[in-house]
Amino acid sequence: MRMKNAVATLVVTFSLAVSAAADVPDWPSWRGPLNHGSVADGDYPVKFGADEHLWRTSLPGRGCSTPILLDGKIYLTSPAEGNDALLCYDLGGKELWRTVFGAENPGKHRNGSGSNASPVTDGQAIFVYYKSGTFAAVDRDGGVRWKTNLVERFGPDTLFWDHGTSPVVTEKHVVMARMHQGESWLAAFDKATGKLAWKVARNYTTPVECDHGYSTPVVMRHNGKESLLVWGAEHLTIHDAADGQVVWSCGGFNPDGNKLWPAIVTPVVVGDMAIVAYGRNDRGLPRLYGVRLTGRGDVTATHQIWKRDDVGTFVPTPVVHQGRVILVRDRGEVACLDPETGKTVWDGAFPKHRTNFYASPLVAGDKLYAPREDGIVFVAKIGDGRLELLAENDMGESVIGSPIPAAGRVLLRGETHLFCVSGRQAAK
Repeated sequence: MRMKNAVATLVVTFSLAVSAAADVPDWPSWRGPLNHGSVADGDYPVKFGADEHLWRTSLPGRGCSTPILLDGKIYLTSPAEGNDALLCYDLGGKELWRTVFGAENPGKHRNGSGSNASPVTDGQAIFVYYKSGTFAAVDRDGGVRWKTNLVERFGPDTLFWDHGTSPVVTEKHVVMARMHQGESWLAAFDKATGKLAWKVARNYTTPVECDHGYSTPVVMRHNGKESLLVWGAEHLTIHDAADGQVVWSCGGFNPDGNKLWPAIVTPVVVGDMAIVAYGRNDRGLPRLYGVRLTGRGDVTATHQIWKRDDVGTFVPTPVVHQGRVILVRDRGEVACLDPETGKTVWDGAFPKHRTNFYASPLVAGDKLYAPREDGIVFVAKIGDGRLELLAENDMGESVIGSPIPAAGRVLLRGETHLFCVSGRQAAK
């Protein structure tokens, strides 16, 4: 009977993987194709856990990055035997290949690792960055297209915590940002060769640690041109994707000169509004801004449309759902806001606990997925304009990476396993 159950599990998992590979939508970056962290359609799972899943596979090392999806393949950065590595899995959880680079820099935060940055793809190659400085393009068969080391080329980062910024892709380039105490920059590299296309300084004078940035640039259109929205060092800037030059900037986010306010949350864009989380929500000092992304030049005096000091988030990046912005705050409070006015549409909270939320939330269909640091993944219904808790799912290990959707399934990167959960679990 045990053998029959095992065979049945393998058959179900393989069949689901084969059928899903053909129609699963791509998730090319850590926040998805629209940088929103959401997918509108589909029926996604409610109850799952460490022993209740479609499949899980052991990871070779401890990482905190988010996986991506391309043509039914899963790509994930991870340490492997003390080295930086990129792993490729099929939708049944089978490892297809791994590409290993040089020695990892494991990081120092309890939730950090050398593989904090998530991979990104343009559909042709997978681009990766590691705390060690390794920056590379990998072809879809695992071959290294090119590799360089940004720490060796541009010096070490001075970030107090571990590196967090992920690479992004534009039409011609793959772009990295470094924002820290010292020479900060934004740089673009040719996707085919790795040759430096442009590099621009991004230096501002700020209070201690406020120049440290962990957010990821957002690729967008501005005044009809491909552009990069960059947040950090108390400034929101828009750069021309062709040459990196600043075409728009907004400052004034810390008029009181507070210290120890690094930029961690990546802004979300809804229409012509950017929602920028700043301050220290983890210390009861939240700041949340709505900034109009129109015009040119320095718009500091005119384009901060609204500000709130009673709601915010320090680590989890918000998600956009049906034109609204949903924040899962660091201690589990949840707020849905109108991006035009900043007013609360509805709010709620997950059960109180001493543990924080580090992963950024996912909305799939009408469900909100919010992992807590200790591995409890909350699932809540939000379709009727309120937060209705549906399940508390214990994955049995820390979850720092953000969940991603996979055609009715959800992928979860835990501390030691990659999980795939579904409404039809194959493993009990």
